Amino acid sequence: MSAEPAPVLTLRPATRADLPAVLALLADEDRVVDPAAVTVTETYERAFAAIDTDPRNEMLVLVEDADGHVGGAVVGCVQATYIPGLGKGGAERALIEAVRIRADRRGGGLGRILMERVIARARARDCGLVQLTSNKQREHAHRFYAGLGFARSHDGFKLRF
Repeated sequence: MSAEPAPVLTLRPATRADLPAVLALLADEDRVVDPAAVTVTETYERAFAAIDTDPRNEMLVLVEDADGHVGGAVVGCVQATYIPGLGKGGAERALIEAVRIRADRRGGGLGRILMERVIARARARDCGLVQLTSNKQREHAHRFYAGLGFARSHDGFKLRF
C-alpha cells in the first residue's frame, strides 16, 4: 500500500482564471464560498487588470496541487504593493493586504506559509520593511502576525468616500 504524495504548495501570481477563487476568498472570511457562485463584474476585471499590469503590485495565490501547475486548488491569497519612498534610505516598503486562507483550511499552517513566502518576495526586492493593517476586531489575526515577528507600531486612519 503506497501513501499518496503530499500536495505541493506554490505561491504564484494570480491569473485571470484565478479571479473567481480570489473573489470567493475575499467575499466571506468565515465560510467557504464556491468560486462558481461569484459574479466577476467589469469593475473587478478592471481592478485585476490594473494590479496585473503594474510592476509594483502583485495579487498572489497559494495553490495546492500535486504538481503545482495552474489549475490547482487556490487555498489562499495576498496582495503585495511595493511602495517607493525616501525613508529607510530610499528602500521600497511592501504593503500587504487581502490576506486570506480558505475557511476550511485554517489552522494547519497555510497562513504562515503564505506570509513567509510573501515576506521572502519582499526581501528579494530589497524592501526595507513589510507593513500591513488589520481590523481591530481580529484579535486572532493580531496574535498570528505578532507570531511572525510583526510589531504594533502605528495607529491607522481611513477616510472613506
